[in-house]
Amino acid sequence: MAERRKDNKGRVLKTGESQRPDGRYRYTWRNNGKQQEVCALTLAELREKERQIQRDIEDGVDSRKADTTTLNDMFIKYMAGKTELKQSTRTNYNYMYKNYVHDNLGRKKLSKIKYSDVKAFYTALIREKNFKPNSMEIINTILHPVFTLAVRDGYIRTNPSDGAMQEIKKSHNWEKPKRHALTIEEQEAFIGYMAQSPIYNHWLPIFTVLLGTGCRIGELIGLRWCDCDFENNIISINHNLIYRQQDNGKCEMHITTPKTKAGTRTIPMLSEVRKALFTERKNQMQKGFSDCEIDGYSNFVFLNREGYVHNPMTLNRAIGRIIRDYNAEESENAKKEKREPVLIRHFSVHNLRHTFCTRFCENEQNLKVIQEIMGHSDISTTMNVYAEATEGKKQEAFKNLEGKIKIG
Repeated sequence: MAERRKDNKGRVLKTGESQRPDGRYRYTWRNNGKQQEVCALTLAELREKERQIQRDIEDGVDSRKADTTTLNDMFIKYMAGKTELKQSTRTNYNYMYKNYVHDNLGRKKLSKIKYSDVKAFYTALIREKNFKPNSMEIINTILHPVFTLAVRDGYIRTNPSDGAMQEIKKSHNWEKPKRHALTIEEQEAFIGYMAQSPIYNHWLPIFTVLLGTGCRIGELIGLRWCDCDFENNIISINHNLIYRQQDNGKCEMHITTPKTKAGTRTIPMLSEVRKALFTERKNQMQKGFSDCEIDGYSNFVFLNREGYVHNPMTLNRAIGRIIRDYNAEESENAKKEKREPVLIRHFSVHNLRHTFCTRFCENEQNLKVIQEIMGHSDISTTMNVYAEATEGKKQEAFKNLEGKIKIG
C-alpha cells in the first residue's frame, strides 16, 4: 500500500491536495474534463475552498465564472435573449441601465454582489438621484431578472435582489398611489367648462372621447379615421402611439402593438363620442387633412394646431391649465353667491380612463364585458376598480333599506 502524502508538518493530505515548495497549498480537480486548481496559504483555508468547490459542484454553480463576469456582462446576455421585447421597452431598459447602473453596480463581479449591495444601490438612487417609486420599479424590473438568469445559468447560487425592492418600499413607506376617478360633479364641471370656454373649447372633442371610451392615451392619439366605423358605431383599437427616448437620445413618435393581447379590441360608440368625432372631422375638413405619417400610419383623428399628432405631455399640460382657470373662476363665483365651490382636484390624462372605467362599473355588473372594453389582460384589475366603484352604491342601497327590513 502506497504511503499517503503529508505536508511539512506531518499532516496527511487528501486526494487532490499537495504542498508546493514555497509552502503554499494546492488543490486540483477536474470540471467538465478540464483540470482546475486553487491555492491557499494554509491547509485550513484550502479545505474551506474545497468545501465550497464541492458545494458548487453539487448545486451546479460555477463560482469561477461569477468571479470573472460582471453584472454588465450578464445584462448584455439577458437582453440578447429577450427577443420578444417591444422596441420601446428595449430602448427604455437600455437607457435606464446605461445611465444609472452601468458605471456603478454594473462594474461589479457577480460573485461580489450581495443583498446589502443591491439595497444600498437602490437607496443611493433615491437619495442622490431623487428616484421616485415608478423609476425604482423600472430599475428593479431590469435587475431582478438579470440576476435570475445568473442563478439559472449557474453563475451564482441565489438572487441578491430578492426582497430588496419590498424592503425599500417598506422603509420609505411607499405605496403605489391610487389613481382617483373624477366624481360626477368634477366630470360635469370639467366638460361643461370646456364647452363654454372660447379658450379651451377646441380640447372638448379629444377629452370627450377619452371620457367616453376609456382608451389609453397612446391608443387615442394614434387613432385613425379608418379605425372609426360610423356605420356600425364601433371604434377599433389595434395599435398604440408612443413617445419615447431612443438609443440615440432623441425622443420620437412610433407605432407599436397594443400593450397586451387584450388591448386589441372594439369599443362601441356612445352618442356623445360619435358627435365629438364628427366635430373633429368637420374641423379637419375645413382646415384640410394632415399628411402626417408615422411608421406607415397616417390619417390620424386628433391633431394639434401644426397638423401633427398630440404629445401626451401636451394633453396633461392642457388639463392643468383648464383645472387652474376653472377653479379660479368657480371660487370667485362661489364667493359672490355665498356657497361652497365645486372644485376639480388635480388629475392627469390617465385618470380619464380610470373615470370611464368607474362610471362603467357603477352601471354594469358583467365584469367580463368591462374587462374586454377596457382591454385589461388581468380580470383582477377590473375587479379592483369594480369593488372601489360600487362601494358608494352599497352605502346608497343600505340607506334605502332603512326601515324596510323589519328587524326592529
